[in-house]
Amino acid sequence: MKEKIMQLKKLNIVAIGGGHGLGRVLLTLSFMGNKLTGIVTTTDNGGSTGKLRKRSSTIAWGDLRNCLTQLADKGAIGNQLFNFRFDGNDGLSGHNLGNLILYALEQMQSSPLDSINLVRRMLRVKTQVLPMSETPTDLMAFYPEGRCRLGELSVDDMPIMPKNLMLAPLVKASPASIQAITNADLIILGPGSFLTSVIPPLLVRDISKAIINRKGHCVFIDNIVAEQSPAANMTIDEKLTWIEDNIGSMPIDSVITQDDSMKSDRVNIHHQDLVHKHIPHHHDKEKLINALESCINKFANIAQSSKANTAESNS
Repeated sequence: MKEKIMQLKKLNIVAIGGGHGLGRVLLTLSFMGNKLTGIVTTTDNGGSTGKLRKRSSTIAWGDLRNCLTQLADKGAIGNQLFNFRFDGNDGLSGHNLGNLILYALEQMQSSPLDSINLVRRMLRVKTQVLPMSETPTDLMAFYPEGRCRLGELSVDDMPIMPKNLMLAPLVKASPASIQAITNADLIILGPGSFLTSVIPPLLVRDISKAIINRKGHCVFIDNIVAEQSPAANMTIDEKLTWIEDNIGSMPIDSVITQDDSMKSDRVNIHHQDLVHKHIPHHHDKEKLINALESCINKFANIAQSSKANTAESNS
């Protein structure tokens, strides 16, 4: 395992997605320090985050907070404060203290990213954590017959796959996000809800363009447990086609999955045991590191073989 960690430490890695799945990936790769960047979905409109977004125009803070606390020392008082949730029946009921702090800092700082970086210093988080955009936006989904739904909660409840998904309004990514993707040797998408965690950052045109023009390998990590959405009934190739139809290109090179029956005509499939021994719906950290290392090695071997074949044909 030590050798595999040392190999990954040589890379620049960007992980993209929603709070719980992305948080697990960032925790797994936290040994990477500042060579790891998380780009977080910010379209949530439910729970504590939803209440704050109704109060005033702000990005969704919940997934960002979750990723930051996953990377922080679990025993530190700062981590406990940022994870504290109010109960009772008053106005604070259901609110997460970390969300409130980030929201308050946004009002005090010049940008959401300044607020995040301040919290990173408070929690001693070395990994760069970035919102997919610093501008508030919502998901808008369109049914095949043209009807639409607005908001992440509504998208989660759709009985069928939307034909199209878009951001309203359209937003731009931060320069730091684009730079991180441009420099990345490995880009990770997922795990998480396909429509509401994985896809939203790809709808930011700056981000999808940077991934399409990537120098590194892009891997999609499949969920261990089937999600409660119409995407659960799609094959991997159907998901890839849906992505291509919505962003104009298919940015994924390979897929890591627990499902031995998964096959694809479009990408490399890496079948790996990923389940945590004690928490069946969690990806095991050591198994995920093994899977990523195996994926990288296979990609490197394919690339070397392709170069060799090209050189031989030109000679």
